[in-house]
Amino acid sequence: MTGQPTGGREVAVPHVRVAELLGDELRDLSFELLAGSDRLDNRISNPRVQKPGLAFAGYLCYIKPGRVQIVGESEVGYLATLDPEVRAERCARIFELSIPVVVITKGIVPPPEIRRECERRSVPLFATRALSSHAIKRISYFLEDHLVPSTRVHGVLLDVYGLGVLLVGGSGVGKSESALDLITRGHSLVADDRVTIKRYPSGNLVGFAEGPSKHLMELRGIGLVNVKDLFGLAAVRERKGVDLVIELEHWVEGRAYERLGLDESVHIILETPVPFIRMPVALGRNLSILVEIAARNHLLKQLGTHSAREFAQKMEDQLERNRRARAAH
Repeated sequence: MTGQPTGGREVAVPHVRVAELLGDELRDLSFELLAGSDRLDNRISNPRVQKPGLAFAGYLCYIKPGRVQIVGESEVGYLATLDPEVRAERCARIFELSIPVVVITKGIVPPPEIRRECERRSVPLFATRALSSHAIKRISYFLEDHLVPSTRVHGVLLDVYGLGVLLVGGSGVGKSESALDLITRGHSLVADDRVTIKRYPSGNLVGFAEGPSKHLMELRGIGLVNVKDLFGLAAVRERKGVDLVIELEHWVEGRAYERLGLDESVHIILETPVPFIRMPVALGRNLSILVEIAARNHLLKQLGTHSAREFAQKMEDQLERNRRARAAH
């Protein structure tokens, strides 16, 4: 298999600013900012949240930089059992480490030592009435989605027969026009022009459109069109896995193109191989139908039916029968 690079990509360094925890995605936690308002640009770089119970007991080895610290009823209850001097010393030692933010759960009033250290070291201190278990689940889900490796690819991502098909190629080769034709044939648009792709821990690549470009397509001579408004809700998808990459390129006379489909190439996105097809564009070729056929053929391969290999095997079997017949005579 041949590796193909991800052309025109911008690989983002994954991190989340503490201020993003206050956005709409976590509004159900109703965070209240108690301290550290001047350091909301602190970076969270680890998707795993942490309860610092062992650290309050004096064991600091597992306090990792860039992790959200969740302080709940058990931690506050344990701190209350310590002498004030010990409690202040333990909190001071923890806050000497790179802590981006502390979240107090269950509506508990934070111990004065924690609040004092947050104010002294400008560490944001959030309070929520949610239980620790719920806060951990919601924050972890948010961070896992935002801290996975991501990239932006110039192309069009479509849902074709349930398959995530990413069309790439040079400017003006006809990606958006082909995509529009596919949408009129009942398939769905995920993202046009700039496709954001994330790689999750499972290895799955998921693409989507970010910001105001969602549901929009740019068509030369027409301008921007809203696919959802033009064709209805079924014509768009919010997210889709990337299952197949098709590169459209202008037909080059004399270049050898794949005829049988025996050579299986891959396109590398975020160090993950994705099945890849190079499709030449020429006058008279109906690209939307060709993309549909490529998607159907890929689905058949996933089910164990490989037409090119079956054809090659039949040819080999026929040649072997001919060879045996000649040998018999």
